[in-house]
Amino acid sequence: MALQACHVARTPAFGGRVATLATRRVATAAGHGTFFVGGNWKANGSTASVNTLVKELNEAGSLPKNVEVVVAPPFIFLDQVQQSLQAPFQLAAQNCWKGKNGAFTGEITAEMLVDKKVPWVILGHSERRALMGDCNEVVAEKVAYALSKGLKVIACIGETLEERETGHIWDVLENQLRHIADAVTDWGSVVVAYEPVWAIGTGKVASPEQAQEVHAFLRKWLREKVGADTAAGVRVIYGGSVTDANAETLAGQEDVDGFLVGGASLKGPSFVTICGAATSVAQPA
Repeated sequence: MALQACHVARTPAFGGRVATLATRRVATAAGHGTFFVGGNWKANGSTASVNTLVKELNEAGSLPKNVEVVVAPPFIFLDQVQQSLQAPFQLAAQNCWKGKNGAFTGEITAEMLVDKKVPWVILGHSERRALMGDCNEVVAEKVAYALSKGLKVIACIGETLEERETGHIWDVLENQLRHIADAVTDWGSVVVAYEPVWAIGTGKVASPEQAQEVHAFLRKWLREKVGADTAAGVRVIYGGSVTDANAETLAGQEDVDGFLVGGASLKGPSFVTICGAATSVAQPA
């Protein structure tokens, strides 16, 4: 069976830089407006190190009540983590296949995750896009299928340094978000993660102003193309070398609703500190 071919399409560039939104209505429906922190463990860990990390998370003390926290271990450790990680931490998978069970060697399907009671899945991460060929069309198929099976999705988008420096950032982001939006039937089950590729695992981080500018653009696009209620309720989180040292400053930006954390999520105390970054930041009403 041939896989669907991926092709690149450019949409008209967004005109100019986006001004910071003066106000934003935060939805009060269940799950919306709650600060969200995801920990992506990527391809890291051993039985021993995962046990240590889970122990650190369990013993870190209570998390803020207004924060939703999800961790995404490698597939092989999902069972191990599920058996020992305590609430309110939730589990996510790092990827899943775009269709039902079948002859897809090496893949994990949405049905398998649902069967194992894993509620969340990360889709469209830049490493999957760059290294495994998950283009916009494939990501959209994965999002649509995962949602149809009852999973909640962390949908990732982001530009490379070249795309930013050549002025294509808004084209790229709009195209990625449009494909995802076309696949979404329930925005209450979707978190959008903006991850500038040039800031992932490099030690570089977008400035608070750069992060806010992009998040405001994404929310403006959602408001214009999907609807005001959706734009107000969808959580748009930032991912790109987030640490316990910069999280509070980033969390203070109006349209930053949380984080997708990579390396720092492998250090229990640092990750818990990041989870508390929003507690001193007042959400606009």
